[in-house]
Amino acid sequence: MNAKDNFLKVKHLYNRAGFGISYPDLHKLSKKNLDKVVSGLLKEPKQNMDITLIDTAESKKQLLAQLGLYAKKDLTDDERKQRQEIIRTQNEKSRDLNIAWINQMINTANPLREKMTLFWHGHFACRSNNPFFAQQLNNIQRENALGSFKTLLVEVSKSPAMLQYLNNQQNRKGKPNENFARELMELFTLGRGNYTEQDIKESARSFTGWMYDKDGSFIFRPNLHDANTKTFFGKIGNFQGENIIDLILEKPETASFISRKIYKFFVNDTPNEDHVKELAAHFYNSKYDIAELMKKMFTSDWFYSPENVGSKIKSPAEFLVGLSREFYVTYNKPQVLIQLQSSLGQYLFNPPNVAGWPGGQSWIDSSSLMLRMRIPSLILNDGEIDFSGKADPEDEAVIALNRTTKQNVVKSFVNAKADWPKFLDTFPKDFRPLDLAEFLLQPKLNSKITNMVADNKGLRSTTIEITSMPEYQLC
Repeated sequence: MNAKDNFLKVKHLYNRAGFGISYPDLHKLSKKNLDKVVSGLLKEPKQNMDITLIDTAESKKQLLAQLGLYAKKDLTDDERKQRQEIIRTQNEKSRDLNIAWINQMINTANPLREKMTLFWHGHFACRSNNPFFAQQLNNIQRENALGSFKTLLVEVSKSPAMLQYLNNQQNRKGKPNENFARELMELFTLGRGNYTEQDIKESARSFTGWMYDKDGSFIFRPNLHDANTKTFFGKIGNFQGENIIDLILEKPETASFISRKIYKFFVNDTPNEDHVKELAAHFYNSKYDIAELMKKMFTSDWFYSPENVGSKIKSPAEFLVGLSREFYVTYNKPQVLIQLQSSLGQYLFNPPNVAGWPGGQSWIDSSSLMLRMRIPSLILNDGEIDFSGKADPEDEAVIALNRTTKQNVVKSFVNAKADWPKFLDTFPKDFRPLDLAEFLLQPKLNSKITNMVADNKGLRSTTIEITSMPEYQLC
């Protein structure tokens, strides 16, 4: 393979497996064998990558106080103020957690692990008004992002965030709640059509007693568990939750469902079923080793086929993180990252529902595309921005009620600083605007772009122009 081909392959790999790559790193890695580059991405981090913004002891203390207040029918004025203060603190911590994760993605030395965490964040979509629970689930997804899918699935299923979100806290003997059991099969493992309504009922009975205690730790309550015989997928036994997970993983349809979703996220929104079958067989035979699945995908020739390069729309998170990493951006008021996510339709830790964000073409509509094309020049030149764009689904009803009234548009200075000297110093002295365009854009350059940059003399002005193009939204 010639150096140019390897250069383009490594660039594509890092755009999909991470959030882009600097020119010096690309130049260095393109001299290596591609299999070694993939192995480098899959390497275990040397240090713990957990986000530890929210203190465990403080959170547990707050949770106990909150439970005590919610248990009371009549609250004193002081108790009402205390409850409001807890909610205010939780909302503030939730915003801080969001920004902490964005910053971790921007600064990580392990881009694939964070990209996989982002994938699992959408796959196991969950909302929690308790920021400690949300942080805990995010760390579970990160720790197991490239490990055993079974371990990841069990740990997610036992997390207080998911137990609360899908009502398994109310799932008890004699009164089974089917919410978690249904989503476990429909959205997390098998996909529709691969189980029956009776399987859902029997699965729900098996997960009775899976709860979290008053300080937010997983607990199995035997006295609330249905210990009677169940029939699941035609098999009879006194099943508990982990037995159900084992039986689900025995089905090759689970490997197919996960592999197809991984393919759509990392390769192409339109799956090639032959390639999905190839991945699924490898995943199943590896006993659901996620790193093996990713290695198989990233080392396959078809991953680098022209139809799979520059063909995916960046999610808002990928777009904001990639832009910030590429230009070494510092946000003096990080709150703007929350506003940008909300306006672009992907507010992390707040998926629209348990199915997560639909992705693909849904990331773009006429208003969000115009905003996306303005954001690079605003961030790189510290411009003023008005936030409207896509609303959170829970806010839609409020917006509908207010449509007849005059609305105030929120305006804000981005208040960000790109490190232009650091960015420009990454390129050789003889680097031309055309070279820059080829580096910054994933789709092949067309005549319109080549003609435009041919007239441009400076790398900085070329950068602003290129990042403001629709093509920059593709990876």
